Amino acid sequence: MSADIKTLRNRIKSVDSTLHLTKAMGLVASSKIRRAQENMKKSREYKDAFESVVASLASSRECENSPYLKTVQDKSTKIIVIAGDRGLAGGYNANVFRLAKEYEDAEFIPIGKRACERFSGELYFAETFSKADALNLSKRLCNEFENGEYSKLGIISTKYVSMMTQEAQIKWILPLVKDENKKDTSILFEPDEITILNTVMSEYVAGFIMAEVKESFASEVAARRCAMDSAGKNAQQMIDDLELSYNRARQGAITQELTEIVAGSNT
Repeated sequence: MSADIKTLRNRIKSVDSTLHLTKAMGLVASSKIRRAQENMKKSREYKDAFESVVASLASSRECENSPYLKTVQDKSTKIIVIAGDRGLAGGYNANVFRLAKEYEDAEFIPIGKRACERFSGELYFAETFSKADALNLSKRLCNEFENGEYSKLGIISTKYVSMMTQEAQIKWILPLVKDENKKDTSILFEPDEITILNTVMSEYVAGFIMAEVKESFASEVAARRCAMDSAGKNAQQMIDDLELSYNRARQGAITQELTEIVAGSNT
């Protein structure tokens, strides 16, 4: 009986330590949420504005000969995979990798420590990923696309729906898709549309990557906070159950000792 009591006491201490850890990680995630959401919103606005301009350029007849609108068959596909730098974020990383499995023939470019551990490539941390990193990566990818080294560029990231919901998704960046219904004549481009399009593509791809990284990081922080809240509740429930078992075992041991004492005195 004493061995059971000692085991329960040690178990309670262990779960209590885990509870303190989950609370601390939840507080850290909470402190990062506001800034992550603000950065995500700014990046979304920048990307949407840039997308509108690029869509106007791509819809013009002059840009039909741009290498960024040409579709080449039977060429390799490159996919940027954005995951987290750490775990303990529920299914955040697992959902990204599950989606990546659907494109096994693609060449993956990882962003985030967990993605870099899974796919070989240069180490980029998602939390500290900068505009300079995005621009350097974008210039390399655009040059390779222009040279015909691959035919399609996509990005797997996580869409921030709400604090409780985040969804893994894939978006295709290159080649550009011409929108026949978009004919915006209110913008005048100098010197000409195709020159502007070819010049700004590296900035456009960099902005796209940066926006997806910021949104993925906001999703990671939200997922971690929810996971830590859930883990904290489960740990507290486990402590309550263990304490109940401990009290019962302790009471049983005391009752047994009293019984033995009474029996001994009667003899």
